[in-house]
Amino acid sequence: MADIQKPRLLVERLRQADELRERSLSAHAERAVLVAVEFTGERRRVPHVAAQARASAAIDAAVPDVPTPPAVPVADLDFEAALEEFRELARSAGAEIASVMIQRRQKPDPALLVGQGKAEEIAAMAESTGAELVLFDHDLSPSQLRNLEKLLPCRVIDRTQLILDIFARHARTREGHLQVELAQLEYQLPRLAGRGKAMSQLGGGIGTRGPGETKLETDRRRIHVRIDHVKAQLEQVRRIRRQQRQRREGVPVPVVALVGYTNAGKSTLFNALTEAGVLESSRMFATLDPKLRQLALPSRRKVLLSDTVGFIRNLPHTLVTSFRATLEEVERAEILLHVRDVSSPMLDEQKTQVEKVLGELDAGRKPVIEVLNKADLLSEAQRKDLWHHAGKSDLVTVSAKTGEGLERLITLIDERIGGEGAADPTETAEFRIPQKQGAALAAIEAGAFIEKKRFEGNLVYLRARGPASLLGRYRRFQLESAS
Repeated sequence: MADIQKPRLLVERLRQADELRERSLSAHAERAVLVAVEFTGERRRVPHVAAQARASAAIDAAVPDVPTPPAVPVADLDFEAALEEFRELARSAGAEIASVMIQRRQKPDPALLVGQGKAEEIAAMAESTGAELVLFDHDLSPSQLRNLEKLLPCRVIDRTQLILDIFARHARTREGHLQVELAQLEYQLPRLAGRGKAMSQLGGGIGTRGPGETKLETDRRRIHVRIDHVKAQLEQVRRIRRQQRQRREGVPVPVVALVGYTNAGKSTLFNALTEAGVLESSRMFATLDPKLRQLALPSRRKVLLSDTVGFIRNLPHTLVTSFRATLEEVERAEILLHVRDVSSPMLDEQKTQVEKVLGELDAGRKPVIEVLNKADLLSEAQRKDLWHHAGKSDLVTVSAKTGEGLERLITLIDERIGGEGAADPTETAEFRIPQKQGAALAAIEAGAFIEKKRFEGNLVYLRARGPASLLGRYRRFQLESAS
């Protein structure tokens, strides 16, 4: 009983620590003005199937005899969902939202992104609200960043820098800190330009009476040196991971990796399946460091379940590159569990973003089981419709919070790992093992189903069905009559 309670106590302690940290951040929260811009000339076209699904969900959720509100245009729905996601990013970074500025324009302004008039309006809003920073839900070019910093009375942060700050807050291991630092350095490097030749450092002696090495060149050189140092340390981390993986491959254990959009419930599902005690939080990117735990399947097969960092719309490429050591488990996984928040209005768009990142990791062709999570947040009609669609062989609907559908998910993983054409299929074999070979007997009985067992003097006859990787290790005791 005590062993069962330990993971629960650990989860509770981690939750309490997270709440204390959030209260500490909110006590020192910086007031921020959020700026969101929709470029109408670059509106994303929503697939016809996604539009139909949203319309169907709206009809199912409608209450009878109540007038239906006017339909919201798809483009506006996308923008509102993206804006709400940006608000959550700001809160996760510890910002107090003072105001939100929205602009719709045909295309970005090369100098300021939003245009001169809107920039002056943002400056006035920041001044009147006492904002300490302005957050843009777009990536700013180095020149746009410099121009806005000159015009606005406070600091300016774009989307990439905001995400990097959240990663820096939530990184807990040395590896996490290294990966975040590498991403920050690679982000800062192109933004050093234009700081001015007035910062030149004059040299001394004959032939050195020119401008000499500028402060910009010095900063660049230092950043390059630091990047090389961090990359060397991360390569050491990858080397250690390769050594650990080689030891695991000596006794083959399939890896099943959880992937998905941030805040889709991956950590909650990971805890529900393994009782690992990983921190569960509604904040974005609350879990950065990878976790590996063993999971026993119905066939008694053992697999390693891996929890990875969540993805997000327009995930900075520097983060994908920097976190490659962490995401190596995704590349090595036999199966990917794509966890999706079925209650999100951006369900299909989030799927597209996750598949885009998986493509960058060369993992786009791996077998995928789609896990529609958070089914408990849906209406009864919507849940029935989902359970009907969950009859597809590659899709399962679950609620990690209530445990609904988890048994079917585990069974589906078992079928995919040990099915026909799998890397480690299930097979049947017959053995005659001396009783003194206790380790072999214990391993087979623990990892396979024993269909028959009898004693023949000092020998034990077994007919077992289990993973080929397990049974193959004891081939020297195997009989030829196995079928």
